[in-house]
Amino acid sequence: MDLQLKGKRALVTGGSKGIGRAIARQLALEGVDVVIAARNQDELAEAASALAAESGRKIIGHTVDTQFDESVKALVSHTVSVLGGLDILVNAAGKPGGQAPPPKLGEITDALFWDDVNVKVMGYLRMAREAAPHMASQGWGRIINISGLAARSTGSTIGSIRNVAVAALTKNLADELGPQGINVTVVHPGLTRTEKTASLVAGRAKASGKTAAEVEAGMAANVTIGRLVAAAEIADIVAFLASPRSVAINGDAIACGGGMRGAIHY
Repeated sequence: MDLQLKGKRALVTGGSKGIGRAIARQLALEGVDVVIAARNQDELAEAASALAAESGRKIIGHTVDTQFDESVKALVSHTVSVLGGLDILVNAAGKPGGQAPPPKLGEITDALFWDDVNVKVMGYLRMAREAAPHMASQGWGRIINISGLAARSTGSTIGSIRNVAVAALTKNLADELGPQGINVTVVHPGLTRTEKTASLVAGRAKASGKTAAEVEAGMAANVTIGRLVAAAEIADIVAFLASPRSVAINGDAIACGGGMRGAIHY
């Protein structure tokens, strides 16, 4: 299937590593020029160089802290300037999850809560607020918000609140922006294999006395496909949602955790 993405222009936050980098890579391989944004300049430079060499597309790194309006405004302005416009926004910047047990009620401070929500919820809103006018002016655009399956399960109070809020933001933006040709969707990954997974598994294996294979099997115990989903497989889904082919999907959530047992969502 031709996703009709060649020549499109994208901005991916959280694009220097993990799921964000995998998404930027897949978009570039589909013929998209991409600005990747994150906090660390060295990581951005490495990622941009590697992705450009592999894809042959224009890949530019730009630092951003989505907690701050001025940083977001500067990023979007620079993106439009260097790419000549903006067609696709992927919001993937957020505090990494799954690295440590989530805090219990008595451990949740105001600062811990607001720091997380400010980056992932308000940060996504800030990015959409700046990007949408550029898309509306041309009558077409795609905004994809990377959230997570904590939106559909308990276990992390902050994670669930944050991810449900991203889903609510997505639907509100879709209702408002859909008539202007901008589709907005939210993707819920589960625990996903990234470049950090091997070291995470090794650390848990050492702490528990189990083998790495046993630890990873435990991590995927509730996944019906029997293994962790890879970041590149998340990127395949996002590339479709970013394309003109996805026009029938607007405001909806796509779960991509490999199929979690139990609850029915409809």
